[in-house]
Amino acid sequence: MRRLMTGLATCLAITGCGAPAKPTADPATGTPAVLQLNWFPEAEHGGFYTALVEKLAAAEGLALEIRPGGRAAPIASELAAGRVQFAVANAEDVVMFRSQGADIVTVMAACQHHPRCLLMRKDSGVTSFDDLGPKGMTLQVQQGHAFLEFMRRKGLLQGVKEVPYTGGVALTVHDPKMAQQGYVYSEPLLARQEGVEITTLMLSDIGFDPYSSVLVTTGKLVREEPDLVRRMVRAAIAGWQRYLADPAATNAHLLKVNPEGVAPEMLTHGVEILRDLCLPDGMPPEELGTMTAARWDELLEQMTALDPSLAGKVKAADCYTLEFLP
Repeated sequence: MRRLMTGLATCLAITGCGAPAKPTADPATGTPAVLQLNWFPEAEHGGFYTALVEKLAAAEGLALEIRPGGRAAPIASELAAGRVQFAVANAEDVVMFRSQGADIVTVMAACQHHPRCLLMRKDSGVTSFDDLGPKGMTLQVQQGHAFLEFMRRKGLLQGVKEVPYTGGVALTVHDPKMAQQGYVYSEPLLARQEGVEITTLMLSDIGFDPYSSVLVTTGKLVREEPDLVRRMVRAAIAGWQRYLADPAATNAHLLKVNPEGVAPEMLTHGVEILRDLCLPDGMPPEELGTMTAARWDELLEQMTALDPSLAGKVKAADCYTLEFLP
């Protein structure tokens, strides 16, 4: 089901894209704030939708509009062109955006741990990443992701045949020698619904664990409209706190707005998984959204080790700000 990395070639060609489109939210009901998603509306966006559905953004004086993403969501280009003020991304995307010239800044992180995983049939015999090569597995993946190179550097893809990821879980369900990338609250459930026992391996368990479902904006907006950013962050944090506690109203809305369609049980399952990703190890809800310099430093060090051309292009401190967090 996911997911293509947003290309920045489009982002850096924005000067030829015409004048920025005006937000469709009515300024009379509040300050327009448009949020671009990185994928179709799913549980991973639930907290942002809760801010809309339960009027938490309106309480902050915001006329919030959420624009669904998809397989090639133009996050960087929409932000850079000023067509949206905010977007949802993953932390590793922010590093890449900045390395290619986009002044994109993370202002809160909904998920402390990344949901990315590999999955395969249980009867494959794979119980750890070290088993992939010895068990003769084929891996469906989208090339270009940092986690792939991370696995290569660890020797975890030796003897593994890599093939393009085609979407869905059909190949994995029908072939015990097939593994694939996925998000832990999505593809494993789809495979189990086909009646197959599944093994899930989390990328975070081998040390590649960027923040996920992060709220991003531009450095320009941070500098010129800090009050708008602050109100959006407050609404987003309140939305995530409410969604994780009581997702019913938001999930009903997500069922209506996802253009690809999403099953109710997928959303219910998604929230259960997200609770541990957003608030791990007993983290109190008041700390939701938090980020640390150490985590960003580690991510940049990892990505620079994978791609030395990043050295000098990106500073970890430029990828995020703690200014708007409680």
